[in-house]
Amino acid sequence: MGTRSARASGGATIQQKLPDRRRSHCFSNRGRARWLGGLACGAILLLAGCSRPVEPAPFVSMNHEISPEPVRVGPATVDFRLSDAAGNPITGAQVGIEADMSHAGMSPKFGGAKEREPGRYQAHLEFQMAGDWVILLHITLSDGKKLERQIDVRGVRPN
Repeated sequence: MGTRSARASGGATIQQKLPDRRRSHCFSNRGRARWLGGLACGAILLLAGCSRPVEPAPFVSMNHEISPEPVRVGPATVDFRLSDAAGNPITGAQVGIEADMSHAGMSPKFGGAKEREPGRYQAHLEFQMAGDWVILLHITLSDGKKLERQIDVRGVRPN
């Protein structure tokens, strides 16, 4: 704190204490804005430097069938074919299955699909409840590329 002389009535001098107005540069509004701006720029540069170029997802066509039809509570078989842009079968893929109801409250069921013939895969699962289900296929192609496909199963009927 600093002091300043002030003249009182009658000619006497009084020493008046003044608040210290010096602030650290770091905590002033302008300093804080500069500091946050520098932090944001550094984060952007770090993220840009760490990212890899995005490879386009491979074109994969999928046709599927679920039996029995209509789908009922209980065991079911999912058959699907994977093919490339030219219509050639995609072989050697590893396929994980995740089946879940479209509303909250049920825990998902997991399984896998096996290749039955070139490009044709089959999975067995069980629908435990009537309603709408979603089947996610987690596909890893033979070259290591990964993709997902979703099958919506509407109106699984009770037995």
